[in-house]
Amino acid sequence: MTMKTVSPDSWKRGMDFLGVRHAVMGGAMSWLSERHLVAAISRAGGFGVLATGSMPVEMAREEVRAVRAMTDHPFGINLIVMNPALPDFVAMVIEEKVTHCVLAGGLPARETVETLRAAGVKVILFAPSLALAKRLIQRGADALIIEGHEAGGHVGPVSTMVLVQEILPYIRDVPVFVAGGIADGAVTATMAALGAAGVQVGTRFVCAQECVAHANFKQRFIQAQARDAVVTVQFDAALPVIPVRALANKGTELFNRLQLDLVRQVREGSKARADAQLELEHFWAGALRRAAIDGDVEHGSVMAGQSVGMVRSIQPAASIIEELVERLA
Repeated sequence: MTMKTVSPDSWKRGMDFLGVRHAVMGGAMSWLSERHLVAAISRAGGFGVLATGSMPVEMAREEVRAVRAMTDHPFGINLIVMNPALPDFVAMVIEEKVTHCVLAGGLPARETVETLRAAGVKVILFAPSLALAKRLIQRGADALIIEGHEAGGHVGPVSTMVLVQEILPYIRDVPVFVAGGIADGAVTATMAALGAAGVQVGTRFVCAQECVAHANFKQRFIQAQARDAVVTVQFDAALPVIPVRALANKGTELFNRLQLDLVRQVREGSKARADAQLELEHFWAGALRRAAIDGDVEHGSVMAGQSVGMVRSIQPAASIIEELVERLA
């Protein structure tokens, strides 16, 4: 297999694809990547991405319109593939003429991708391996995101640096954005030099002034070290779970107890595996809101990437973006 030559134009390719001054995508964080943070990132020259995982479709529509009222800069929307209401969300995205759609949480159906693209929506998909990256391009992906194990929230098993080496040199067809552990200008410049079209950042934007996260939530980020952001453990193969990275607290213990109880029910046959997995997802959605919005950082879920150790203060989104791109000037 022939490796591609790293192009100094890779970063510009990402900027052109997103239509922005800086190829910095905001990570779609449930409850937090709403109108205020999305608009702030986009106004600062980055690319805000609206998270819809915790919203019914009409609320998501309202958020799209609210972002448009706050900025005329480009932004995108994140949809969850496993959401039973996905077709309704796809229809809304098309009706509202959102330009870019990130599909997350699973392998999207070819029909979903084709429907969005036929309406002129650029589709961005997550690729956890080189083989799947090629498959997703064949399925119609306009761009890819490779997200490493260092990231917060639901994570894959492979580190960012390994994914970068495995995937970036071999993908020429579409722009590839890198996520997981991105926190400063040095690593952003390194990713660009290796051929990344841009980066996706979540953890640092939690402590943006414009982020609606509770003060307690932001303070935990500022106090935390990288090793405090740990990944949940799957107890039994009878109930496969996607690992979630968060700051260890009593909420982690609550999840562990719930998982053990659901494993028992699945093994007894009193609950279907799919229903148990959905209950776990509902747990995370509620626990995240409890911490991020209500401020209960002991019993809620404080989802954070390992780059949380480099979050030292609350800053405007524009200042965060300036730091991320300062070595690319």
